[in-house]
Amino acid sequence: MEDQEVVILPENSEETHVGTYDESQIQVLEGLEAVRKRPGMYIGSTDERGLHHLVYEIVDNAVDEALAGFCTEITVTLNKDGSCTVEDNGRGFPVGIHPQKGRPAVEVCLTVLHAGGKFGGSGYKVSGGLHGVGASVVNALSKHLTVQVYTEGKIYQQEYARGKYLYDLRVIGETERTGTTITFLPDVKSTEDAEGIFETGDFKFDTLKNRFREMAFLNAGLKIIFRDKRGESEQERIFHYEGGIREFVRYINKNKQVLFPEPIFLGGMIGTTTVEVAMQYNDSFNENVFSFVNNIHTPDGGTHLAGFCTALTRVINDYGRSHNILKASDTNLTGEDTREGLAAIVSVKLEDPQFESQTKSKLGNSDARTAVNGLVGKQLKDYLEENPTVAKAILDRCLAASRAREAARKARELTRRKTVLESASLPGKLADCSERDPSKCEIFLVEGDSAGGSAKMGRDRHFQAILPLRGKILNVEKTRLDKVLANDEIKAMITAFGCGVGDEFDISKLRYDRIVCMTDADVDGSHIRILLLTFFYRYMKPLIEQGHVYAAQPPLYKVTYQKQEQYCYDDDALQKTLDEIGRDKKPDIQRYKGLGEMSAEQLWTTTMDPTKRSMMRVSVEDAIAADEIMSLLMGEDVEPRREFITENSKLVLDLDV
Repeated sequence: MEDQEVVILPENSEETHVGTYDESQIQVLEGLEAVRKRPGMYIGSTDERGLHHLVYEIVDNAVDEALAGFCTEITVTLNKDGSCTVEDNGRGFPVGIHPQKGRPAVEVCLTVLHAGGKFGGSGYKVSGGLHGVGASVVNALSKHLTVQVYTEGKIYQQEYARGKYLYDLRVIGETERTGTTITFLPDVKSTEDAEGIFETGDFKFDTLKNRFREMAFLNAGLKIIFRDKRGESEQERIFHYEGGIREFVRYINKNKQVLFPEPIFLGGMIGTTTVEVAMQYNDSFNENVFSFVNNIHTPDGGTHLAGFCTALTRVINDYGRSHNILKASDTNLTGEDTREGLAAIVSVKLEDPQFESQTKSKLGNSDARTAVNGLVGKQLKDYLEENPTVAKAILDRCLAASRAREAARKARELTRRKTVLESASLPGKLADCSERDPSKCEIFLVEGDSAGGSAKMGRDRHFQAILPLRGKILNVEKTRLDKVLANDEIKAMITAFGCGVGDEFDISKLRYDRIVCMTDADVDGSHIRILLLTFFYRYMKPLIEQGHVYAAQPPLYKVTYQKQEQYCYDDDALQKTLDEIGRDKKPDIQRYKGLGEMSAEQLWTTTMDPTKRSMMRVSVEDAIAADEIMSLLMGEDVEPRREFITENSKLVLDLDV
């Protein structure tokens, strides 16, 4: 029997009476029709993120071949026609006739949901693709897909259109190699084609590049070649790391000063579970521990991460006690103390990973906790005993963090959220709104008292709050939490938001649904916005992760012509407006140097009115890449920042210095 998905559809017939529910309300979707009907169920969305998910699914299949020991090289190519080609040197899809389906196995894998070698057979011991839907889903959501299999001295080929094969699997040549090549063209919506699926077909080079780098780090020795042939000149990146996750940690720390030169590597097999950990401390005050299961990033951690954290804290405390670094009067170091300034990768490979959600964001296997805890506990203890200089440096680092944590605890007491009855404790310069439902409220963080005054007069007092900030806030990338909490502007924000900070942050207590950074449209304004975002990212990350942080988009110019006013938000918009007016005409052009130059009415009309304004929501697509850019732009090391500015200066069209 062919795979089917039964979907209960809502009533939409005029003849159907309210409350009627019978066999006519049931629709059966055959084969891959379910995927095209509900693509979000399989790839999350049909936007840019879902588009890239197609590439990941095919590449993951090739990586699974590498995990099984049969693939050493993967090549991904973005073609000029909008298609993507993924080529590997693994064993190649099986081409024999499937005993149940009576069709070639490769065709079954590409046309039947939940068909693959990852369901208890001997094809794969470890796999990131749990559900076996990857290749078939990509096929269903592609306008066209071609598969070529190199095996047994022959080249086999079959083509598909929106999941349906166009001809039987055929032999098109001979070869001495093995592997699989899949080329797919995403099914993008267009005015000419109403059946399309995706809102965009534009693959982002940097997004894919970061993912492939991560995959190469996690699989020591695997080479991933990434080519982009879409532009005038071809781009190519090769990711190949014999050192595996050791080099991953070096990469994370590349813009930081490290405590000791070589990352600590801990690894081995516990039963059928492979555990790999690499760790190294740096001079920052932030924790960057990233966990993976079968090459899948688990942003919410899980049992493997818990096992690592428990072992780390236990071993460091035991070493400190046994070597009299921690005195009898000292309390034990907390997990937070032992992870300050730590960059680490925790990677496990399991035969049967169990995740706590469909998104695979958190591992649930209890045996993974036991495996990681046991291996890290033993090997880290041995490492510290054999490397007393490194061990002493780590203990000193953790003790300093402990002292700072206690100072931060005392400072934090001054910034705790008060109840509504104690609202007088809110910052004096905060102009709060009258609405008490946080989901309807927004707060504007405004640069300077002058702009703050205009914003207070121009706002809608019912749901818009204004918090003026004086000057540039503290750069938290270079400062410990106790000093951060002593900064007046930061204290004002923490108190106004109401949800705490750091490890005591509680998103449920947030007093505003939207936090809007409203700074001047110049270099200083951009710097202030980056400082704000750095603070949010380091100490209130859920604000960004859950989409509460925005950047206002004030206009750069006001063009007045024949008593008509028009606002332009960038140079392109200004040029377009001038072209529409006509080059021989002489309109009055005002270049805004700051928000303070606007009247209350102008600020409302251009930047704050929900019916007219334009705002950018701040998101964190890739935590590792975000940490890298934050460290580069805001950290102590000047040279990498200078190089970044030099390399990217060509992207800046107009600097208002």
